Amino acid sequence: MTRDLLFCFLVSFALSLLLCAAAIPLLRRLGAGQNILGYVKEHRDKGGTPTMGGLAFVPAAAVAALLFCRDRDKPFFVALAVGAGYLLVGFLDDLLKKRRKENLGLKPYQKVLFQLAVAVIASLYCCLEGLTVLRIPYTRLSFDIGWGMLPLGIFVFLATVNSVNLTDGLDGLAASSSAFFFLFSGALVLLQGGRSFPVLCSALTGALAAYLIFNTSRASVFMGDTGSLSLGGFAASIALFSGNALAVPVAGAVFVLSSISVIVQVIYYKKTGRRVFLMAPLHHHFQEKGYSEAKISYAYAAATAVLGATLLIPFA
Repeated sequence: MTRDLLFCFLVSFALSLLLCAAAIPLLRRLGAGQNILGYVKEHRDKGGTPTMGGLAFVPAAAVAALLFCRDRDKPFFVALAVGAGYLLVGFLDDLLKKRRKENLGLKPYQKVLFQLAVAVIASLYCCLEGLTVLRIPYTRLSFDIGWGMLPLGIFVFLATVNSVNLTDGLDGLAASSSAFFFLFSGALVLLQGGRSFPVLCSALTGALAAYLIFNTSRASVFMGDTGSLSLGGFAASIALFSGNALAVPVAGAVFVLSSISVIVQVIYYKKTGRRVFLMAPLHHHFQEKGYSEAKISYAYAAATAVLGATLLIPFA
């Protein structure tokens, strides 16, 4: 199993490296440049940087996972389908942004409806297939919540997908944090006896590691909603289908902080007319405080790695 995981990582890395290198000039020729929000003054010089990088690293991960997964069970294929579905809606969103030449693609309600539809279908799948066990982090205990997985699954999907999407705001930020999230999620599931999801996690980690070569400051390509929505879909699927939904706020704490900072900022501003943070999500607050993108991305990745590693303590 260890050998398969290593080869899966290496093949995914190589495929992602090749696809990213080929995609950047192609996206540039097609005019798939990022429209930058005017109020983020630090990013004004990034306008026109190719986006939709998810079209390179997500297929690389999917191909590697299919090649090296020997135990292709139904949840494995459903997770791939969910990730692909979110990639398509993210691609449509990015495409509309480009055509309209503004940072608004799909309307908010359209995004929510799609995310809700996928969340309901995936959560119903969990209930109908008996994937309703919840494992308690830092223990080897678990319990079956039955149809309680339906509302919990819907919440986990909506929260995770949007949180990863919000975290994609600085060079290398979402990619590095996601890479460590999948690395330790895969290790956790492997220690719990899982066979297919560790391979998928290895593939995603390898693909993101290669993508980071082109995405660290200063980025040559952005993942766009094409990549961030897909990563959120994979993260939620793997967590729910493996019974580790409660581990998401731990390994994905930086994603949670992104969402919470936005919620707090909006509510407080509407009530008082003042802001809690200089800018939300939280990574923009740190940027306004003078921290470099590289330093913030490193801190987020390091926090994800440390918190993810703590989930493995019961198996030490």
